[in-house]
Amino acid sequence: MVRYAKPQSLDEALALLSAGTWTILAGGTDFYPAQGNRPIRENILDINDLAQLRGIAITDTHFVIGAGTSWTEVARAELPPAFTALKQASAEVGSVQIQNTATLAGNLCNASPAADGVPALLILDAEVELRSIGQTRVVPLQDFVLGNRKTAREPNELVTAIRIPKASASGSSSFYKLGARRYLVISIAMTAVRIELDQGGSIADVAIAVGACSATAQRLRGLESTLRGLPAQDNFDDHVQPEHFDTLTPIDDVRGSADYRREAAREIVLRALKEAVALQLDPLSRLANGVAA
Repeated sequence: MVRYAKPQSLDEALALLSAGTWTILAGGTDFYPAQGNRPIRENILDINDLAQLRGIAITDTHFVIGAGTSWTEVARAELPPAFTALKQASAEVGSVQIQNTATLAGNLCNASPAADGVPALLILDAEVELRSIGQTRVVPLQDFVLGNRKTAREPNELVTAIRIPKASASGSSSFYKLGARRYLVISIAMTAVRIELDQGGSIADVAIAVGACSATAQRLRGLESTLRGLPAQDNFDDHVQPEHFDTLTPIDDVRGSADYRREAAREIVLRALKEAVALQLDPLSRLANGVAA
């Protein structure tokens, strides 16, 4: 017999997870379309009533985004310019109706190679908080998403928050997504870039992630090392080389060939780099983009 439970507290949810096998339902924007016309055959643990999983808190060391926080709530939150890429990604997650319902944690747990939230969180060194009865563990996002539809979450665990270290929430950022049309599209390639400039106008730190071009989104560590120390006014074209994208493993499918995806990734990385620099150099650009200075 299929079971449905809607716990009213986190403790109740964890107790249920420890006692059986459940499919966790948050926004449901991936779950219901995947069902099609088939009847639901798994036990459903609906966590939508857990108010303690919603909202954004700031501690001494972290920005903490509750697992039940919607994309719309992130887009409207007052966050530093380093979160611009995440806010831009929020506008790319399906329709407005989906953004109002879908959650950040659901986007991560779905573990699609084309998940819009992953690159924008990778450049912030995001961590995933998982709870089970009597235990909390924190896993770096890069170690949480293991592959296509695979994560490090254990069956008795619930993702309760996404944690952003304050040390990684500096500078400005930008997100670019390439698809076959403007809205409601699965990515051909996407990137998020975060840049921090020093007082002399050179790149003190940079983080670059590319999604939809491998089984999991990847940080481009080699390119990051190449760019550190360069003047911000550089156009970067001569420094962003094809070999920096060799770690990507794109596929050929109806949306694009592997070669096209690599070329596209280089182009959108260049665009995101230049936009992130412009956002940091021009405070008015931040305001125009709805980002707190």
